[in-house]
Amino acid sequence: MTRRSRRSNPSDSRRFEDWMNAAYDDYRAVELLRQDSTLNNMTAFHCQQCAEKSLKGYILAKDNQPVDGHNLTWLCKRAIRIDERFTQWLDESAALNKFYIETRYPTDIPTEISDEETARLAEMTRQLFFYVAEELGVVEQLDELEAY
Repeated sequence: MTRRSRRSNPSDSRRFEDWMNAAYDDYRAVELLRQDSTLNNMTAFHCQQCAEKSLKGYILAKDNQPVDGHNLTWLCKRAIRIDERFTQWLDESAALNKFYIETRYPTDIPTEISDEETARLAEMTRQLFFYVAEELGVVEQLDELEAY
């Protein structure tokens, strides 16, 4: 059995702008969902998605290498190889990883996320997203991007 490569999904966009556009949609979803604390699980999921798409967009832009996978710690480590400043998000990326699946499916023991944790995750997501957007020079274009 061969190990599956984490290179890329052939149907994924090879344009970093598309990844940042999709990440921006998730960021905006986070801002809207935070208005209702009964939606903390969905807020956390969209935080994870925004971080994942931001990191993938950054890696694609800087390495010209699309990547597959959802593990934020792995993606963050890839970004650190390009820019050591991503180290500041390494611990938070590990915290966000658990919200990729646990927030989307019903379980016997529900995932409960406090308002404080949701606020912390949203702030980390905002910082990471806008750092990447600034590094890639797309901040001024964000509101002009078409909805993903």
